[in-house]
Amino acid sequence: MKTILGCILFVLAGSALAQAPAPVGNAEAAKSKISMCTGCHGIPGYKTVFPHVYHVPMITGQQPVYLLNALQAYKSGARTHPSMRGIAQSLSDQDMADLAAYYSSEHQ
Repeated sequence: MKTILGCILFVLAGSALAQAPAPVGNAEAAKSKISMCTGCHGIPGYKTVFPHVYHVPMITGQQPVYLLNALQAYKSGARTHPSMRGIAQSLSDQDMADLAAYYSSEHQ
């Protein structure tokens, strides 16, 4: 009986965690977080040379869901650019939401 109850509680706890709402982005809060982005994404026509010559896209005005998905993909390793992966791994979900809110509102 205790095993069944434990399993039920475990499943319910997992369901509650899976349904936690995503953080709401705050463009104002992102102003203290954008310095790591503008060094590359804020320069029109900028290209990196690591790990190969790569045209850095302008991210201003992108849809927030696109920006969030891209950051999450870099963090997970689904996107493989080493510099972006390192940056994304340092970001919390709230940081990503804030950056997406900032750049989608056409700042820069």
